[in-house]
Amino acid sequence: MLVADLETRGLYEDTMLIAMGEFGRTPRMNKYAGRDHWGRTFSVLVGCGGMRMGQVVGRSNPRGEHVVSRPISPEDVAATVYHHLGIDGAKTMFNDQLDRPMPLIADGQPIRELFA
Repeated sequence: MLVADLETRGLYEDTMLIAMGEFGRTPRMNKYAGRDHWGRTFSVLVGCGGMRMGQVVGRSNPRGEHVVSRPISPEDVAATVYHHLGIDGAKTMFNDQLDRPMPLIADGQPIRELFA
């Protein structure tokens, strides 16, 4: 519904949608038939924004326990958002409490596959 509304209003190409959490879930059920927090692997869905869609970037092992190709960090996701907004997070500086320049993004690169 949201994507259809963005398309109808002509906002689809200018809008970036991201669905993610701060962690994944354990590959195995716990003794209570639930799954616990798992920071080693998790999924992020990115859509719209004039980017290349319909692809999977990175891969975990078959059980979802560990990243086995193309790891992407939370900093990479943030750098991707800033890149979409036209902000170079590595060159955008803010001063900390001691008046030292600190980059908006110290580590992390935009996910190049989305912009190729």
